[in-house]
Amino acid sequence: MSWTTAGDLKAQLCRLWARGELARSLVSGEPVFPLRLAFKGPTSVELAERFSAVRAWIAELAALPRIRIEWREVNHRILGLQRVPASIWVDDLESAAGIIRKQGDVARFRDLLALTRSMQPTLVAWLGKRPLHAIELGGDWAGLLAVVDWVARHPRPAIYLRQVDVPGIHTKFIEAHRGVLTELLDLALPPDAIDRARSGTSQFAARYGFRDKPVRIRFRLLDPGIGLLPGPALPDITLDADSFTGLTVPIRRVFITENETNFLAFPQAAESIVIFGAGYGWDALARARWLAHCSIHYWGDIDTHGFAILDQLRGRYRHVASFLMDRETLMAHDTLWGEESDQVVHDLPRLNDSEQALYDELRDNRIRTRVRLEQERVGFRWLETALRRVLGKSV
Repeated sequence: MSWTTAGDLKAQLCRLWARGELARSLVSGEPVFPLRLAFKGPTSVELAERFSAVRAWIAELAALPRIRIEWREVNHRILGLQRVPASIWVDDLESAAGIIRKQGDVARFRDLLALTRSMQPTLVAWLGKRPLHAIELGGDWAGLLAVVDWVARHPRPAIYLRQVDVPGIHTKFIEAHRGVLTELLDLALPPDAIDRARSGTSQFAARYGFRDKPVRIRFRLLDPGIGLLPGPALPDITLDADSFTGLTVPIRRVFITENETNFLAFPQAAESIVIFGAGYGWDALARARWLAHCSIHYWGDIDTHGFAILDQLRGRYRHVASFLMDRETLMAHDTLWGEESDQVVHDLPRLNDSEQALYDELRDNRIRTRVRLEQERVGFRWLETALRRVLGKSV
């Protein structure tokens, strides 16, 4: 039977609700109701041949509350004058919400809309765009509006999020809602209060002029003759990026490794330091202009991501050299290979010829599928030999 059932009518309204169209009508004011639903009834032949089924079908529709049925009269040659549904209508949002049991959500959305119009009318458009998300936020919405109101009154405040003084609002609330707050603040704030170069939840504070946790750079002195701090001859030091930028230390060589064990065990080297790398993202190091006058050696995993990080670092310092990221090292440790779960396949324009050749072999899986040699699996003697080679060249 292809006739429209009560379940079909409910499903139509559910789809409209899921697309946000029903709740959105409260914001836009566009006339959605009365709403005519898609409908198909029996043909004249079916009316005659399946009269009992038609009567049961009509009874089911008539029993559905909150709908309005428009009837038509059919003068059937066998059955005589009959009245059958011609169209189905829902006259208002309350009726639609009742049919699909969304009365509570509609009431909540009305309250959210009224509150937004009174506190932050510029955000009403956001409610129209994402009504169901607003309903999900529910009890947090008043707090979100309060945060937006505070930031609008204190643009680019240059304080930590912990210092935002809004009754009932704590740091974790703001951090937990950074995604939606970004959307709201972008609508509510003037352009000069937003640093659009900063994006993503990790840069939320910088985007709106809050102070962020200082980026920390961890490094070890490799030259016992350099007395930067009292205590051990080769200290393990962590500085905020600003302090690292201002270092005045007689350093000629910088090694960067992504593995903490390699970082801690890196051998001594004159006029050198080793930095515990941060993977993708070199903004903090780029601020240290004195690095431009040092030779920089990057030691990463021999896999496609390792070369992608090297390529990115060269975007900051063109003179970076790769360290223990060559084909000879890879093939000498074939029994220790692992598998890279998610390969990089895009071009890396800053690799030199030998690096490019190895990268192509890795991304094209010509050596073996998804080959990966983690840097911590490279033998320590290989490290010592490679280091002597670098030190000898720089003498």
